[in-house]
Amino acid sequence: MLDLYWLSDDAWARLEAHLPHNQPGRPRVDDRRVISGILHILKTGARWRDVPPEYGPAKTIYNRYTRWAHRGVWQRIFAKIAAAGAIPDELMLDSSHVKAHRSASGGKGGSGRRRSAYRGEAERPKSIVWPMLAAGSSPSR
Repeated sequence: MLDLYWLSDDAWARLEAHLPHNQPGRPRVDDRRVISGILHILKTGARWRDVPPEYGPAKTIYNRYTRWAHRGVWQRIFAKIAAAGAIPDELMLDSSHVKAHRSASGGKGGSGRRRSAYRGEAERPKSIVWPMLAAGSSPSR
């Protein structure tokens, strides 16, 4: 049996007020079901086409997510809901990292693109430190 994610009644009540209304075109299918499907995919990391059928067609769920992302709907919803809550006393950040093999970025020797000797002489070095040294200042001062 699949472990499906469904928005709670409380979460849906908070979210529903911020959804876009009066959009042109065909009437939208059940927003709660589609948004639950979007959150399920984001939570599990599955492919869009592998969304369980209980949430509706995968194409509908993918299209809703991408269209609203391009129009900034998700950012506005998040900002409104975050602004309505209390400011926490503490915040915690978590991060993950993945180690890549040294050959993952093109292998030994880099990308293989080299500047010609003529171009190398004509161009100034691309470095953050170079303009500071040329101006006579040091970043440690």
